[in-house]
Amino acid sequence: MNQVCVAKFGGTSVANYQAMCNCAKIVTNNPNTKLVVLSASAGVTNLLVELASGTLDQASIEQRMEKLSAIENSILNDLGRPAAITEEIEKLLHEIRDLANHAIQEHDDALTDRIVSFGEIMSTKLFTEVLNSLGYKAKWFDVRKVMRTDSVFSKAAPIIEVIGNCAKEQIAPLLDDYIVVTQGFIGSNAIGQTTTLGRGGSDYSAALLGEAIPGCAAIEIWTDVPGIYTTDPRLVPEAHAIPEITFSEAAEMATFGAKVLHPATIFPAVRKNIPVFVGSSKEPEKGGTWVRKETNSKPTFRAVALRKNQILLTLQSPNMIGACGFLANIFSIFAKYGISVDLITTSEVSVALTIDYTGS
Repeated sequence: MNQVCVAKFGGTSVANYQAMCNCAKIVTNNPNTKLVVLSASAGVTNLLVELASGTLDQASIEQRMEKLSAIENSILNDLGRPAAITEEIEKLLHEIRDLANHAIQEHDDALTDRIVSFGEIMSTKLFTEVLNSLGYKAKWFDVRKVMRTDSVFSKAAPIIEVIGNCAKEQIAPLLDDYIVVTQGFIGSNAIGQTTTLGRGGSDYSAALLGEAIPGCAAIEIWTDVPGIYTTDPRLVPEAHAIPEITFSEAAEMATFGAKVLHPATIFPAVRKNIPVFVGSSKEPEKGGTWVRKETNSKPTFRAVALRKNQILLTLQSPNMIGACGFLANIFSIFAKYGISVDLITTSEVSVALTIDYTGS
C-alpha cells in the first residue's frame, strides 16, 4: 500500500450537492487521498440534538423532521434520486422520527448519541454516492466497527490500541481498491452502543484514523477557512494565514480560542509525527497551513488567540509564603467539580487563574 492521506471535511464543506462536488474534486486531485472522514451536513447536528432532547411535542418533531428532510432531499434531488440511496436515506429519516418519538417517553444519553449519529451516517452515504456517480470507486464504511470508545456518552474517550488494531484489519485492506468514506465524531462502546466524541470530534476522528492506518503521510482538515490565521480575521482585517506552525503552537492556539482546529486533533498526529494540513474546501487554491513537529521559520510571535467568556479569579493569602501543597489544595477543589483551569500565574502571596464562564 502506498502512502495514504486522510482528508476530513466539515459540515459546511458537505452542506449541499455542489459543496460535496467541490470536496470530491479535492479528494480525487490527490491520488494518495484514500480515506475520507465527514461531519454531518451543516445544520443537521443541531436538528438531531433537538430531536433527541425528549422535550418536543409531536408538532415540533415534525417541524424539525421537515427541515432535516429538506437538507438530505436537496442533495438527493441534485444526484437524480438514484433508487438505492434514496431508499436508504428515507429509511434513516423514518428511523430518526421513530427514535425522536421514543425519546419523549424514555430519554437517556445513549439514545441521544444514537440519534445524533445519523447526521454523519447520512452525509457519508450521500458523499459516497457522489464519488461513485462521478466515476470513482468509493466505499462507505461504518466507523463504529473500528472507533472503539468508553461509555461516557456525548464525550466518549477513544481506546487507542483497539482502534489501531481494528483499523489495520478492516480499513487498511480496502485502501488499495477504494476511496473509503467514513464518519467523524461517532464511535461505539464495547457492547456496540453508539457513542459520540463531543462537538469538534470529527477532527479528532480523522487524526485517530490517520494514526491507526499504516503509512499515513498527512491528515488534511478542510473547513471554510483557508488555514490557521495570525488572529481572528473577523476582528482584525489584516490577519493572514500562517504557512506553517508547530504542533505545540497549534495546540496552544486551539486551546485558547482558535476555532479552526480541534485541540485533540494534535495529539494523535504528534504521536506518529504526521503533518496536518488545514485548508478551505471552498477555496483550495489559496493553500493553507501545515502543522508539523518543527518549522523553518522562527518569527517574533506566531499568532494572537482570543478566548471569550473567561472568569479571572485572584486568591491572596499570607499563608502561601513558604507553604507546601497550597496550589494542590486549590486545584483539588477544581478537580472535585470538574473545572478546567486555562491560565495561571503565581507570586509569593497570590494566585491568579482563569476558567471558562459557563453561565452556571
